[in-house]
Amino acid sequence: MKFLAGIAAILPSVSLAQPAKPTMKAIVLHEYGGPEVLKYEDVPRPKPKEDQILARRVIAAGVNPVDGMIRSGMFAKDEKTAFPRILGADIAGVVEKTGSKITKFKAGDAVYAYISLDNEGGYAEYALATENEASPKPKSLDYVEAAAVPVVALTAWQALIDTAKLSAGETVLIHGGSGGVGTFAIQIAKGRGAKVIATASTANQDLLKQLGADVAIDYTKTKFEDIAKDVDVVLDSVGKDTLARSYGVMKKGGFIVSLVARPDQAELAKRGLRGASLSAEPNSNELAEIGNLIDEKKIRVIVSQTFPLSEARKAHEQVATGHTRGKIVLKVADEPK
Repeated sequence: MKFLAGIAAILPSVSLAQPAKPTMKAIVLHEYGGPEVLKYEDVPRPKPKEDQILARRVIAAGVNPVDGMIRSGMFAKDEKTAFPRILGADIAGVVEKTGSKITKFKAGDAVYAYISLDNEGGYAEYALATENEASPKPKSLDYVEAAAVPVVALTAWQALIDTAKLSAGETVLIHGGSGGVGTFAIQIAKGRGAKVIATASTANQDLLKQLGADVAIDYTKTKFEDIAKDVDVVLDSVGKDTLARSYGVMKKGGFIVSLVARPDQAELAKRGLRGASLSAEPNSNELAEIGNLIDEKKIRVIVSQTFPLSEARKAHEQVATGHTRGKIVLKVADEPK
């Protein structure tokens, strides 16, 4: 009888026990600061919300300069997201689960996406995205290469095509041609039939030419103003005096797009120029078009380094040097077989 009483005493606690919530590994930010504030932790796995969000298993996540800006608190006054948070807008992976309103994807699909940081980011084993943020992964790319594409490719596309309306026969000057945005911008501009002038350091001159630049300028040895003349479009990812010096190489009616500062409206008006600052946005249709160009071998993807997810801190330290060729990618999981 004592044995039965003991069993009875245990049973209520067993029946009331809650099943453990599934977790995942992620890089978590609890405070603003340097790369050292990035912590590799276990966190709850996200779930699709309101039948409109797509959850997927992340294989790789791209690292962008803006991630370091967010981590350091540069945009703190404009952000609504509270700590803890997960960074990362570039992901490539496999669809794990879909909401009932999702029509473009199903479990098992290979996808890549530019995910909004309104949700948790991509430095994690699982992430959330909407249909407007995701597109089928280019078949010719592995997941690491695919994760290097969305943010920088869409930035280049939206700057040159959507904003500046670059067309065949025009001349474009691309500052930082060997970086993430620059490598795509050169190829997108060439695909539109434009003449491309691009700047980079000595070590990256050959890369500029391989990507299709008609004129490669070593900014460490030559002032770009001495080479570039009558430019129709300028894409600037450098800012500071580079932006200020660019007005003088443009023809009247030209368009300057800056990714890092606001063009001087008074200077634009004085010279008869147009200009805009740009923050790229997710766009699944444009991402699909870029993916088609990649599969058609019209755009190459440059990945210079990969790090395991647990070493995101090292990836941020490298990006902070400002001299990354192409993109750095975090490898989150092994490629599916």
